[in-house]
Amino acid sequence: MASTTVTERDTRHLQRAIELAATARGRVSPNPLVGAVIVKSGRVIGEGLHDRAGEPHAERAALESCDEDPAGATLYVSLEPCAHHGRTPPCTEAIVAAGISRVVVASDDPTPKASGRGPGVLRDEGIEVELVDGAVAESARLLNQPFRKHARTGRPLVIFKSAMTLDGKVATRTGDSRWISGESSRARAHRWRAESDAVAVGIHTATTDDPRLTARIEGVPAQPGRVVFDSEGSLPLSSKLVASAAEVPVTVICSRAAKRTATEALRNAGVEVVVCTGHNEAARVRCALDELGARDVQSLLLEGGPHLAGVFLEAGEIDEARIFVAPMLAGGRDAKAAVRGEGVERIHDATRALKTEVECIDEDVLITARLKEW
Repeated sequence: MASTTVTERDTRHLQRAIELAATARGRVSPNPLVGAVIVKSGRVIGEGLHDRAGEPHAERAALESCDEDPAGATLYVSLEPCAHHGRTPPCTEAIVAAGISRVVVASDDPTPKASGRGPGVLRDEGIEVELVDGAVAESARLLNQPFRKHARTGRPLVIFKSAMTLDGKVATRTGDSRWISGESSRARAHRWRAESDAVAVGIHTATTDDPRLTARIEGVPAQPGRVVFDSEGSLPLSSKLVASAAEVPVTVICSRAAKRTATEALRNAGVEVVVCTGHNEAARVRCALDELGARDVQSLLLEGGPHLAGVFLEAGEIDEARIFVAPMLAGGRDAKAAVRGEGVERIHDATRALKTEVECIDEDVLITARLKEW
């Protein structure tokens, strides 16, 4: 239950913990992003974050950074401390051993092995534990949406990314789309790739554009996995994706319609082939997300094209949309829109965002629409 005794100072320190956590984007999956701040006698004596999977958690990092004895101090942490053994020992043990007297938590951990256990252990040891609510709690939850969705559903968070003209076109009638968005917008998209566990496209995009789907910016800790939705297993062995499969993993999602000779050839080339079942494409998308989730893929950047985006929408598996709108008009009855498929019959039935944000990136406008919260 959320606390009613949290002060403005508490909120400020929690916001700092969230800021620290966010600096590790793209480095900690399948673990959550976590930051921690330790305050004693009104002064910050230690800070820390979970920097990489397998390395110390934020609480331990903060305790190790303290410039004085943390006994009697308050620990502010963006996610409830763990009480279970994983790659690292439980944070609750370190908190108790350090003599921390109060712990203020910004958000819960929804995983069955963790949910509520850490705070319970700490309270049993006589430590005051408070879970906040309000805006700072929402910020902490939003920071870990991929982790939270995966914990609750076993599927990755799906972020749909697209670039369109003012009249909603993503390509001309001839299929030309380079470049609708500007250079700065494309750099932002590469940063999103670097922060994602995997990037997905359909077979049409894979064959037409022959993309690498890598994050081509400086300081990328690890390249995202590449996923191609390819019902018949027809991804060319000569493609850039297959050619680089030994360096960066490639997964082809196909249906039972795929010929065994095609799938075996892909496997022999180092590509993982996953056969997904279902009575239609939307069902096969849900099956694919289950398979990806089982491989610890917690975040999936959906890059194209319109057909695949439409299938994901019909499957109810788009959690967030990030749309670049460029200051141009393409026109054309046969020009491509961002999302295809049957669509809804009434505007009343359209998927409506819970919250939107708008940002100008040079001449482009970036619209971020959160469709679900986990």
